[in-house]
Amino acid sequence: MIPRWGVLFLAIALLVGALARDQFEGFIGRTEIPSLIVETSVEVTDRDGQLLRAYTVADGRWRLNATLDQIDPLLVNMLLAYEDKGFYSHNGVDARATLRAVLLALRHGRVVSGGSTITMQVARLIEDGPTGTWRGKLRQARLAMALEQHLTKVQILSIYFNRAPYGGNLEGVRAASIAYFGKEPRRLTPAEAALLVALPQSPERRRPDRFPDAARAARDRVLAKMEAAGVINHDTTLAALREPVPTIRREFPQFAPHVADRALADDPLAARHRLTIDLDIQKRFEALAARAVKKGGDRLSIAIVAADATTGEILASVGSAGFENDQRAGFVDMTRAIRSPGSALKPFVYAMAFDLGLAHPETLIDDVPTRFGDYAPQNFDGQFRGTLPLRRALQMSLNIPAVALTEAITPARLMTYLKSSGANPVLPGGGAPGLAIVLGGLGVSLEGLVQAYLPLANGGFQTDLHWRVQPDYPAGPKLLSPEAVWLTTDILAGIHPPDGSLIDRIAWKTGTSYGHRDAWAVGYDGKHVIGVWMGRPDGTPVPGAFGAEVAAPVMFEAFARLKSRLDPLPPPPPATIITSNANLPPNLKTFRTRDSVFRKDPDAPDLYFPPDGATVAYDATLPLTAKVRNGRAPFTWLVDGVPAVIGESDREVDIPILGPGFYTLAVIDALGRSQRVRIRLQ
Repeated sequence: MIPRWGVLFLAIALLVGALARDQFEGFIGRTEIPSLIVETSVEVTDRDGQLLRAYTVADGRWRLNATLDQIDPLLVNMLLAYEDKGFYSHNGVDARATLRAVLLALRHGRVVSGGSTITMQVARLIEDGPTGTWRGKLRQARLAMALEQHLTKVQILSIYFNRAPYGGNLEGVRAASIAYFGKEPRRLTPAEAALLVALPQSPERRRPDRFPDAARAARDRVLAKMEAAGVINHDTTLAALREPVPTIRREFPQFAPHVADRALADDPLAARHRLTIDLDIQKRFEALAARAVKKGGDRLSIAIVAADATTGEILASVGSAGFENDQRAGFVDMTRAIRSPGSALKPFVYAMAFDLGLAHPETLIDDVPTRFGDYAPQNFDGQFRGTLPLRRALQMSLNIPAVALTEAITPARLMTYLKSSGANPVLPGGGAPGLAIVLGGLGVSLEGLVQAYLPLANGGFQTDLHWRVQPDYPAGPKLLSPEAVWLTTDILAGIHPPDGSLIDRIAWKTGTSYGHRDAWAVGYDGKHVIGVWMGRPDGTPVPGAFGAEVAAPVMFEAFARLKSRLDPLPPPPPATIITSNANLPPNLKTFRTRDSVFRKDPDAPDLYFPPDGATVAYDATLPLTAKVRNGRAPFTWLVDGVPAVIGESDREVDIPILGPGFYTLAVIDALGRSQRVRIRLQ
């Protein structure tokens, strides 16, 4: 009695040989072909096409699309030699192979070799109906021949390599190669190629991560047959047999996950998203971020952005220390979170003051207790440095000079710069900007801060920060003059690097928000800008976290990981004024706001007793007591313009008896600053 499978093989052979050619072609031509379109995993790649992240299809399977030129030719040759030697000559059903399989089965009483072609296997993969019955097998053969009429051999092979099962939820050779070998299938070892040939025949029973012995045995059979067929030589076989079978299934790449999710949300219908990210740099920065937070507690997070200053391309974007770390709220993209930048905005105020001709790096400015209306800012350490050049004021990140410059250029102009740069600043409550914005009294994201620094790094021109590859990079408007940019950069490049840094001569600035909630560092050389934020995503304080001590070392190390050699900062433009304070024009020697002529020097002597306009009781037996605060000793006291006390160091003096009447009492300090009051004695 002929076994059932023997009848099946014989029926297929008779079908191929018995039908008349024209009738047969008509029969095949009427075959209904299932849809060849299948959902594939959405892929996010870096600038060079390397996989950053992939997403499973709707049914939870990994099915990554691959063209034939993305697959190692050795794998293709092995597959054809093992499964379908006559692939390029048959029309979907290999009559000789089928007849041979039937005869061998009849002789041995069991299936010795199959007669299924690659095209028939493709038909089985795309066929929705049952294939376990002989009718199903006949329909599969008919569908295979129909596919040969409509598709090229390359297209048929591509469908096979994209749809073949490789165990679990892996479909297609790319998913299998990445999961089992951790690499694309462009270059495979003979052992790896042999395993990928063997797996689709029994994907669950040969899964190397679950049944490594079965996987090895199947692979070794393929290798032996490949040597017999002349695909590989004996030495290659011996080497391949010694290669271990992978025993684990690797995770699919998940680099730059926050940006990948943004790309998917931005264009959910696209099957492939190509980003400006550089995979190698991204890997190095993600490792740096993970290491940087280890000593800062379980809730500390970090964000890093690196960009090309000329094009605005984001080369690396780290949104957290670990995407799946719930303790650190790793799912929150801190490159986009709105936080207070602290002092990181000060360089823009200085650059605009230089641009407007209000100041120069060597212009002297007073860092003394000062009130700006109702606003009395303090330096971070509570100390004041007196008179010093603007260069040192910025390098020391002093608050009083920064607020004074902001008042001079106006807070509105600073806001205009930030908005024009693309930083998208956010004011609390949406009110009008005040002087406090230069000290962090507004919100900005790390991406926004890097965006704002781009003009400082590229000669003053606005550049759009972006993470999706685009065909061109149109130049934006000029926001700052090249001279102002260079002067500001020269100041920032003079700040001493963190201890232990292997890099110097980058322009950089730090920021620390109120209550130590945010630590920032932004730096740039002649080509790139890197920004770092560190803090807690929930906004709670991080005790002792200063931008200079926490974020700056990470930023400097990021530059070292970005490239082996810094790009030099540009030389000064021809019109740049580079000179000492002594050679500056008179209006630039000492900082003066536009209305300073009408305002009292905040450190000038203050004759507070007797107060102006006071009536003081006259007593011929007692002197008149006068008191002064502020100013610099020694003091000279005058009554109606005539010196009464000269060279007095004390701030409280007795003025000689004058007699009843109206008097003008004045005091002059060592710097020539004075104040006068009008009083009456009676």
